[in-house]
Amino acid sequence: MGLTIALFSLWPLEHGLTVTQVLTLGSVQGVVILLLELPTSGFADAFGRRPVLIAAAVTAVASMALYLVAASFWVFAAAMAVQGVFRALDSGPLEAWYVDSVHAHRPGADVDQELSRAGTVLGASIALGALASGGLVLWDPLPGSALRLPFMICLALTVVHLVAIVVLLREPPRAERVSARSSVREAPRVVRSGLQLVTANAVLLALLGAEAAISLPMIGFEGLVPLRLAELLGSEEAAGALMSPVAAAGWAVYAGGAAVGGWLSARIGVGRAAMVTHLGMAGGVVAIGLATGPAGVVLGYLAAYGIFGGSGPLHASLVHREAEAGNRTTVLSLGSMVGFAVFAVSAPLAGLLADATSLSVGVVVLGVVSGAGVLLYLPALRAESDRPTPKEPVATA
Repeated sequence: MGLTIALFSLWPLEHGLTVTQVLTLGSVQGVVILLLELPTSGFADAFGRRPVLIAAAVTAVASMALYLVAASFWVFAAAMAVQGVFRALDSGPLEAWYVDSVHAHRPGADVDQELSRAGTVLGASIALGALASGGLVLWDPLPGSALRLPFMICLALTVVHLVAIVVLLREPPRAERVSARSSVREAPRVVRSGLQLVTANAVLLALLGAEAAISLPMIGFEGLVPLRLAELLGSEEAAGALMSPVAAAGWAVYAGGAAVGGWLSARIGVGRAAMVTHLGMAGGVVAIGLATGPAGVVLGYLAAYGIFGGSGPLHASLVHREAEAGNRTTVLSLGSMVGFAVFAVSAPLAGLLADATSLSVGVVVLGVVSGAGVLLYLPALRAESDRPTPKEPVATA
């Protein structure tokens, strides 16, 4: 996705869509995700993660192909709706499959180190993809739009992704799985089980609150940073020219932050490391708001994004401690839904605050409120102190 991350909004604009229509496309995807997040996760827990991931990969190919050939608002909207189906199907099953696979060999083992390494690969890949995308646009070897080639390569890579899922991902057969139809009927029960687990588990409930607090800095360093740069540089064009390399650098430091997060958790524990990275991320957003020049905004952005890379895997590891194999995908999707809902509600409120005061005040308030959410990690920290150390598997001949 790094190949298209900086071009996704430009492609429909080049086809004549207005800015309002482009922003509406994001809403189409968001509504589809919100409607399907829990049903698809319940189905994945009941029916199996592999078939759901294969369906997600097929949908990803369809959505990218549709986006590539779209030339009107309604075709772009259809592509984004299909993209929403892909993201709902893809949200959680792979990570849940991986954690269950680890626990099959090391019952109860933490996965903070593995998830941190995965975050490093993710950030580095997106950063390299963003840089490659810029080079492809400058090269422009095909007739027509210079933006077309990155989208074509992205489409080809989504096909590779589908093949990789089919060939590489293996899942033990489930004795209770008899058919897709029965799994659809079973999905609501799995969802109810996940909801009951959350409401009965104070640690997990607090972690969902922390997920909401994590979504607030994202408004600051993803939504308001370009506006702060435009404010300080004096034009949107100058801010846009600066944001492309800054965004690539942001994903690079995200990769480094994920590695540092794993290193930190190995030394002070997952709970404490999650609290430290959460506070650091919020502090980076505050720095963006307080900066008096473009360099300060960029440094705050890179700091926040890098620490965000370390925070995510640690938070996920704490969630996996509380979830169960039968509803792990559902619990992950609940967290995703909470974050999405808070982001959707808080973003316009942050905009209203910025309009009424200033961009600086709006960003600082986001950082401060998010930082207060560190208290929601205290139940997980207390549970960690009482948690027995998982046993290593016994070697066999």
